[in-house]
Amino acid sequence: MRWLLSLILAVATGPTALADNGPRPFASFDLAGPSVLNDPHDLAVGPDGRLYVADKFGSRIAVLDADSLELVEVIAAGRLPGVHDISFGADGRVAVAVTGIGAVMVFDRLEGSDPKPAAILAAPRTEGAVIHSNGSIYAMASGAGTLVAYKDGAAVAAVSGLFGAHDVAEDREGNLWVADNFSRRLVKFSPDLTLLQTLDDPKFGFVGPRYLDVDPFGRLVVADQDGHRVLLIDPDGPDGGSLVGVLGSGLPGMGPNLFDDPEGVAVNGNNYYIADSDNNRIVRYTVVVN
Repeated sequence: MRWLLSLILAVATGPTALADNGPRPFASFDLAGPSVLNDPHDLAVGPDGRLYVADKFGSRIAVLDADSLELVEVIAAGRLPGVHDISFGADGRVAVAVTGIGAVMVFDRLEGSDPKPAAILAAPRTEGAVIHSNGSIYAMASGAGTLVAYKDGAAVAAVSGLFGAHDVAEDREGNLWVADNFSRRLVKFSPDLTLLQTLDDPKFGFVGPRYLDVDPFGRLVVADQDGHRVLLIDPDGPDGGSLVGVLGSGLPGMGPNLFDDPEGVAVNGNNYYIADSDNNRIVRYTVVVN
């Protein structure tokens, strides 16, 4: 009888103990927008405070009100085939990774039904792009496995070995983080594309990291699509970085603390906007500040 009681207690308390010792949610569910998108990927907060979403199968940029998450405008509907990423520069330019044509389109202004790019930068099956604070544009040419730096419209540097990688994002020091999903890791490069750091320890549990953003504290917010989770990582934490918190159960779903193939993330203050891609919507999580 004693062994049976011990077994019952072990089964009853085991998951709880794991949950207590494991990473906790780093934000609370706040709001879910309507399911009016078509496989949304990465997103960014524009200079006007609205959310700009790379709506992949809509081949468009969907613009959402950041407070209500309602769709308020559509830009370039049907003209951006397979669009995956959008980035706003401090100089007002906008870079859009248009995967279907293998290029990054750069706009001086992004508005209307047929915006005209100021430049088109070739990047085979590009999945991510960022306008750096130094004025350069970096594109993750996933089809070639190459991260490319462009200056004044010309490619000036490149690093290979990143086949299938998705996003590239700038951190507070001006370095670049790449979400290398096929290799299940995050990789940091200097602006001249020197390798600085790799995060690939099993403690992060990467299954398929796609897009990421950097919060005001320099931590990485990572959409681990195939893991149906969003991770908060301190790259400067002990033992090669630390996993600070996790959103999502690890299984696909729809509801608080559930995602189905999350792709994109954008941080704005204490708000985290997440592209809940297979649920075709944007959700918001927040940290309450007293």
